[in-house]
Amino acid sequence: MSPATWRLLLVAVAAGGLGLVAAGWWQGRQAARDEAAAAAAVPAGVHPARPGDAMPVIRLPDLDGNVVDLAAIAPGRPLLVNVWASWCGPCVEEMPELQRYARAQGADGVQVVGLALDTPENVRDFLARVPVDYPILLDQPGPADASVHLGNTRGLLPYSVLVDAGGRVVRQKLGPFEAGEIEGWAPD
Repeated sequence: MSPATWRLLLVAVAAGGLGLVAAGWWQGRQAARDEAAAAAAVPAGVHPARPGDAMPVIRLPDLDGNVVDLAAIAPGRPLLVNVWASWCGPCVEEMPELQRYARAQGADGVQVVGLALDTPENVRDFLARVPVDYPILLDQPGPADASVHLGNTRGLLPYSVLVDAGGRVVRQKLGPFEAGEIEGWAPD
């Protein structure tokens, strides 16, 4: 190769390396901006839970209008809280997987709880078509709904939280569970 070709090759490699560095820097800045925007969207006084935190106190109505304390649904058992809505396509797609997992847990395993950010009428209509055996609580979507208290600062659905038997948040997941994924995510 001629010296000019070598120089051109070195310039191309250096430019490519600088491009990769710049792309990484840009992605890092974008992630920081996204986190700052999510934090800014959380109302003052609301402290979204993080792994290791105690589960926040959440009291919501069930489908019969009875106010239920989330922590009292299955004392001494881990909880898998799944936040969903009847209009959320990925939520609807994962419901059979959550139902299968809930049934496999028995009386001593992880207690699945659905937290619907929806109207009672929409939830009843949905559950008539896609029934589940686990408890369902209701909340209205908003900047300080129960999902935000559970750590969902992005306001997207579905959103799931695993709480250990001692009441501490262990894991959080934004997006639907794929078939078989829950077994590796939540303890049996």
